[in-house]
Formats: sequence, structure tokens, C-alpha cells
Amino acid sequence: MTATVITGLLPILIYFWPAPPKGQKQGPIKIALDTPLDQLQEGAATRILAPTSPNSAFIMRDGGGDNAAGDLAFGGFAVKDQQGKVHVLAINCSHLGCSIALNDTDKSFDCPCHGSRFHLDGTVRHGPASAPLSNLSWEQDNSDPSTIAIEGIVLGF
Repeated sequence: MTATVITGLLPILIYFWPAPPKGQKQGPIKIALDTPLDQLQEGAATRILAPTSPNSAFIMRDGGGDNAAGDLAFGGFAVKDQQGKVHVLAINCSHLGCSIALNDTDKSFDCPCHGSRFHLDGTVRHGPASAPLSNLSWEQDNSDPSTIAIEGIVLGF
């Protein structure tokens, strides 16, 4: 009877929990920053991009609007807000997913597609976006202040 149950149950389990695509691996991705976090001024940000060799993406920790926890981002920003707190944010606008850009003059992130603007901590400054930017899970490399590890996935292609 046990063999019969396993034979009947195995295809169902594989359907609901398939193996990840070949070569796909989730875990921390080390990123070298243009400006080390300890040298980043308050109100400044440095852009980060997911590695392309191998193809990788960052995994959003939270979300709202067009972004959801678990969605992928191919870039982001490490930013020190006006209070000195460091945030690592996904590059995707929460309105419709366009890539945001840093506005150094106004100390904000601006979306070129529909005009949404965000404070440096990721909160909405001006719509149409109604949700904040997504955060990325990250850790500072204690041995190298110019490197951070961001939770991500190697896509395997």
C-alpha cells in the first residue's frame, strides 16, 4: 500500500512544488558600491545594479502598488536619508514598475514615466504612486565597507 500511495502522491507533490529551473540559486549577492556606506553623505545615494554575469536579480522584501514581496528588481539605490539611516531600495516605481532616478537637486527619487516622486526613505512624496518603494534585504560586509550583500537570485541563463 505504501508504494501505491507514494506513486500516486509523488506527481501531485512535484506539480505543487516543482524543482527550480536548472542553474537557479537564491542567496546573498555581493555588490561593490561606488561610494562606501561609511562615506555616503546624508541625503545622498549610490546606484546599485544586479550582476549580469551570471544574470541575477534582487528580491524585494516588501511591496505595494505594482511591487510585491518576492518580486524581482534588477537594480536599486543605497541611500542615507536626512536622519542618517541607510535604506536599500528597489529601482522599480510602485506605480507601474518604471525605473526611478535620483534627483540630486531635490533630494528625491523621481519616476520619468508618470511623475511619481519619493522621499529618500522611499515614502511617497507626490503621486500617482500611492505605495512606497520596495526595500531590499541587505547586510553590510564587516570586512569591506564598500561591499554589501543583497538577497537575490541567480537566474541561470
